[in-house]
Amino acid sequence: MPFTDNRGFKARPRMFASAEGMYYRTPEGRPVLDSTAGLWCVNAGHGRRAIVEAIREQAAELDFAPTFQLGHPKAFELASALADMMPAGLDRIFFTNSGSEAADTSLKMALAYHRANGEGARTRLIGRERGYHGTNMGGTSVGGIGGNRRSFGAQIWGVDHLSATYRAEAAFTRGQPDTNEDMAGELERLVALHGPETIAAVIVEPVACSTGVLVPPRGYLERLREITARHGILLIFDEVITAFGRLGAPTAAHYFGITPDIVTMAKGLTNAAVPMGAVAASRAVHDRIVEGAPRGIEFFHGYTYSGHPLAAAAGLATLGVYAEDGLFARAADLNAYWEAAVHGLKGERHVVDVRNLGLIAGIELTPRADSPGRRAFDVFQRCFDDGLLIRVTGDIIALSPPLIISEAQIDEIVERIGTALRAVD
Repeated sequence: MPFTDNRGFKARPRMFASAEGMYYRTPEGRPVLDSTAGLWCVNAGHGRRAIVEAIREQAAELDFAPTFQLGHPKAFELASALADMMPAGLDRIFFTNSGSEAADTSLKMALAYHRANGEGARTRLIGRERGYHGTNMGGTSVGGIGGNRRSFGAQIWGVDHLSATYRAEAAFTRGQPDTNEDMAGELERLVALHGPETIAAVIVEPVACSTGVLVPPRGYLERLREITARHGILLIFDEVITAFGRLGAPTAAHYFGITPDIVTMAKGLTNAAVPMGAVAASRAVHDRIVEGAPRGIEFFHGYTYSGHPLAAAAGLATLGVYAEDGLFARAADLNAYWEAAVHGLKGERHVVDVRNLGLIAGIELTPRADSPGRRAFDVFQRCFDDGLLIRVTGDIIALSPPLIISEAQIDEIVERIGTALRAVD
């Protein structure tokens, strides 16, 4: 089982049998309130009929179509819809099957772009400590979560990392921290160390979510954009989590008012009903790769299921639900209530920090000296038994509810977490 204590799970299984709206149900029929949108992905809530019907109809009409040298209408319809949703200029779409594949695809695009541009020496990739870009080899290499890297030895050569944006002195900041420290300026040091002519791309999550919700300080992403542009380095935003309303906007790029060169996405793209990822590239990146290639295949990359008909149908229906229900605006409207509620956990037992942006929150706990991560896991288990799904990473509780959540359900989530914190040593 993925990212699972398999021995512990088999000794004490936790199972879901159905889901609707804001709730899962166990095989025994017990409701469990979903405060994590499944795994950061069910942004429109569970069991949306429009998405279910779109998948059913597509399966009956066209269950699969190869996309190597062939196409089908739904993939092009979804690509056009996504292009319209992306920041201006990021209107070239490549489909994958997951966020991990989207991350590796974006890195390949960056390398191919520089080679087509006559700068084949630009092979170095810059990630960030505590960053998460999936679990394929490229994403693992630029990622910066130690546990994801240590077990696998050698990874891609030529990768370096910026420091994480977390600073303990900013504990309990609401939204983006203010800081006088030029964290993004560290990129200038790496440029000086390696030479700008060797660096292909910098990849960051606008908000580092999987590591425990690290919110960038004000000006950080703007500074990264300025430095990368000045040195001819591509900037990749990994928006597998932050795209599709999580910050109350179509993407984090919209939220921060910054246009990178490439955006990766997945999760909320299909409301997780069918696996799918995508990469949005700027016209400049796309055109350089395609027009700079000899006649024939321009980009030697892809997957059997790229643009799968069922996933494309689910994606189109999902975008329709977001628009019809105004879910991005709803998330923006709920932000203040959410922020106040989660920061109400300040002062609860074990809590050393609360971080938030949009409908995301990280609640950091003091680790047990003899077993780091165990306290948060015990809170996870306690909440599950009490009918609440939370996510934990290390000793951090991470929350990211479906965008259909009500204020009463926000209160319920915070109340149940508080109860669990008081019950766990």
